Amino acid sequence: MASSRERILDSFEDILITDGERAATMEAVAAAADVSKGGLLYHFPSKEALVDGLGERLESHSARDLELMAADPEGPARYYVRTSMYENSPLDRALVAMARLAQQGHAKAQASFSSIQELWLAALEDQLGSRSVARAVKLMGDGLYYDAAFFAGVGAERQTEDELRELLGVVDLVVREGGKAANLR
Repeated sequence: MASSRERILDSFEDILITDGERAATMEAVAAAADVSKGGLLYHFPSKEALVDGLGERLESHSARDLELMAADPEGPARYYVRTSMYENSPLDRALVAMARLAQQGHAKAQASFSSIQELWLAALEDQLGSRSVARAVKLMGDGLYYDAAFFAGVGAERQTEDELRELLGVVDLVVREGGKAANLR
C-alpha cells in the first residue's frame, strides 16, 4: 500500500488531470487521498508544497527516463519517439499534471516543466551531435505525445505498429541526413 504522502501526490495528480488546477484545493486533495486535512498538512503544509512534491516526482521519473534513453540499444532518437505515446504511466501522469499547472501560469510548474524539456533536448543533442536534429526528433516525439495525451477518445487513433515502424524510419532519415547537413557547415 502506498504511503500517505504518495497517496496525496497521486490524488493531486488525479484532480489536476481530470478537473484542473482550480479543483485541486487542499480539501479536495485530502478527501481524494482519504486523509484528514491535518494529515495532508503534515506532509504538505501548502499548495506550493504540493507543487514542489509533484515537481520532485516528475524530476525523478524524468531522470529515470533519461537513463533509459541513454542506454537504449536502438539509440536515443528512436527511444524518444517510440516512447512518446501517452500510456498513463507514472511519468505521463506527472507530466500532464505539471503541464496543467504550467498552463495556468504557475511559475514553479513552468520552470520545472521547462527544465525537464531542456534536459530531454540536451540528452538528444549530446547523442546526436546536432541541436537542430535533436530538436526535430524531439518535436516529432512531442507531437505524438500531444496527439495521444490530448486527443485520445475524440477520434484520434492509437499508432499501429506499422505506422510506428514507418515513423521510426523517418526518424532514422532525419538523424542520418541531419547529421550530414550539420557536418557540411
